[in-house]
Amino acid sequence: MKLNWMHWFNHKHKHLVVKFGVAVLLMGLAFRLFLSTSNRFSPKLEAPFPEKTADSEHPIAVQFPQNEDQDEIPFPGKETQFPEKETHFPEKTGDSEPPISGLVPEDGDQDQIAPSNGKCDIFIGDWIPSTSGAAYNESCPTIENPQNCIRNGRPDTGYLYWKWKPRYCDIPKFDPGRFLEMMRNKSWALIGDSISRNHVQSLLCMLSTVEQAVQVYHDKDYRSRRWHFPSYNFSVSVVWSPFLVEAAIFEDFDGVASSEVELHLDKLDKKWVDEYHSWDYMVISTGKWFLKTAIYYEGNEVLGCHYCPKRNLTELGFDFSYRKALSFVMNFIVKSDYKGTIFFRTSTPDHFEGGEWNTGGNCNRTAPAKEGEVEVKEVNKILRNIELEEFQKAAAEASKHGVNLKLLDLFQLSLLRPDGHPGPYRQYHPFEQGKNAKLQTDCLHWCLPGPIESWNDILMEMIVNG
Repeated sequence: MKLNWMHWFNHKHKHLVVKFGVAVLLMGLAFRLFLSTSNRFSPKLEAPFPEKTADSEHPIAVQFPQNEDQDEIPFPGKETQFPEKETHFPEKTGDSEPPISGLVPEDGDQDQIAPSNGKCDIFIGDWIPSTSGAAYNESCPTIENPQNCIRNGRPDTGYLYWKWKPRYCDIPKFDPGRFLEMMRNKSWALIGDSISRNHVQSLLCMLSTVEQAVQVYHDKDYRSRRWHFPSYNFSVSVVWSPFLVEAAIFEDFDGVASSEVELHLDKLDKKWVDEYHSWDYMVISTGKWFLKTAIYYEGNEVLGCHYCPKRNLTELGFDFSYRKALSFVMNFIVKSDYKGTIFFRTSTPDHFEGGEWNTGGNCNRTAPAKEGEVEVKEVNKILRNIELEEFQKAAAEASKHGVNLKLLDLFQLSLLRPDGHPGPYRQYHPFEQGKNAKLQTDCLHWCLPGPIESWNDILMEMIVNG
């Protein structure tokens, strides 16, 4: 029988084509199944677009002032202690600093379990090394001399190379250009004591890298001031009101008192109340001034006092007046029909060690502390508990009345920065007359530039993301 070669070949060829097609189909299905299984274990494949970083949106060209010291990055430095942790460099994003070998710990804590409510608490975290350094230099004109640690000769600069890192998330750095755009035609007020003044100077210096503010108002003692940013029609005020309630204070600029403070616990300080509705944003705070010797009034009648042994008055204690004053302030706020945003900033601790400001206390540390390394003083515990309790009560009422009241809790991040104060460098080159010179040490206010810049990072995060 004659074999029809072409017929066999065509038949065989078709058969092979069918087999080949089936094989390709099966391999494709297997490969697709493999990919779909792999995707469940690769978080980077879940999102079709790269994750947006804080710095990728609306880049703004900013002309930063030149800093003579920026070339001398103090890594490693004797004055800076770094956490002992295995070095690991995360994927670089727009917000990342350039890593320095052996010094930058893992920036992310991805191995930690996030809170069950899915929210990050930006007030709980750690200070981690950063190569970015200061956000501005010591030539910023709004820095007052006692806080200008660099100009006053503080020899170490390691305290400038840290950033606040919340435990389960990250916050972008303060963007002065974006902030000014957001605040166009708006106004801010920071109301409180000298820590509020310290804070406003930090904010103004950061904003000055985009535009220099013009001072348009000051009171007789230059304690309350207002600045204006002409290109943005934006104003920033600092209002001196250390008690928030009405007070008669009898002391000089060095804090030397000639009589007790007369504190009216049922009258608000008109310095901020009279302009209350004119501001779009407020940061309100108080605290340490309630520790001063004072006589308390209500209805113009004396109730008692705090530490007045020479007077025949009932000793009520500073905690009595602090709670009563804060409650009165909060009640006013929640019922005020205010349409802007109010941040209540918690008081921040001092870091005097080995004594107090007038008994030889000092703050000589040169690096941040870790959680648990700094003891919270009893007086700070009392102030803080009152603040949180009164805020919690007010927040519930504020939401009912449509008042946007937020807690700016800077206690923990401030507690961990005993290295951030002027110490003896509140004076210009304090040891020029010798190491035994009699000096006043400041372990309450903050060096500028310094850790206080993180407060503005957090403020902006709260404004942008609520």
